[in-house]
Amino acid sequence: MDIRAPEQLYNPYRVYTREEWARLRDDTPMTLEPGEFDRLRSLHDRLDLKEVEDIYLPLSRLLSIYVDAMQRLYYAERQFLNIRDRKVPYIIGVAGSVAVGKSTTARVLQALLARWSPRPKVDLITTDGFLYPKALLEQQGILQKKGFPESYDLQLLLNFLSDIKSGRRHVRSPVYSHLTYDIVPNEWAEIDQPDILIVEGVNVLQTGKLPRDGKAVPVVSDFFDFSVYIDADEEALRHWYIKRFLALRDTAFTNPKSYFNRYALLSDEEAIATATAIWERTNLANLEDNILPTRPRATLILKKAADHAVESVALRRL
Repeated sequence: MDIRAPEQLYNPYRVYTREEWARLRDDTPMTLEPGEFDRLRSLHDRLDLKEVEDIYLPLSRLLSIYVDAMQRLYYAERQFLNIRDRKVPYIIGVAGSVAVGKSTTARVLQALLARWSPRPKVDLITTDGFLYPKALLEQQGILQKKGFPESYDLQLLLNFLSDIKSGRRHVRSPVYSHLTYDIVPNEWAEIDQPDILIVEGVNVLQTGKLPRDGKAVPVVSDFFDFSVYIDADEEALRHWYIKRFLALRDTAFTNPKSYFNRYALLSDEEAIATATAIWERTNLANLEDNILPTRPRATLILKKAADHAVESVALRRL
């Protein structure tokens, strides 16, 4: 995987084949039960024993090293500065395109990390909850740009992450419903001083325009200690999105309360045409303009093949 610009001589990443990465597992134990795979796997994503052994157990081992080192540095700094602070969680960002398998990766990491000794508290949120309500997106004429940076309440997300990183207790995040395609009114998820927080979303590595006056402009990734970008070729992403759309047409879309219920009666040909149009109008545009440009900012890049299996891993050099 060549992630350098043509003129760039220095590659900021060490790139491992699947086989090379799998060997780094060493003696990291398998802590997932066979019955958990279906619960952790998103629709049509790949998650089996081999994928966990080859990819996620080595990653779990690496993250244990990073978290331990960060905690020791944090406590040493507190001692040096003679200060008392609340517990600061380790925050991991998971980014990538729609349909690439971010949710599966985030849930697997949560399950694995929560079983380290001495059983850290690991929470998971998605940035879907920080989307503006559907009515507001419609009013602004950007409902078809849902998932683009401008569709998120960025200040609310930054305030949430700031509170988490400050060690505050009982921090609330909004709840999003994929059924109604909207924020759930008066419903909140509560995050209470986790040891590790995983933040999953398409644009979590997005940067902002730097001001000329040098004032601080926080971005979401400022709060991350480690970040994972899940990568795949556009052709594969398109295929996975269409395949997922067809599956949802026969399941979730049949619910009369579903925002997408109007697609439930589409023929295969009509559904493929509709999914392709949505992909090109919204998801491909978001990928090319906003998501893919953030890939070089990730700590680690998982590159998937057409069968959803991770084929290579790129780790940023320290």
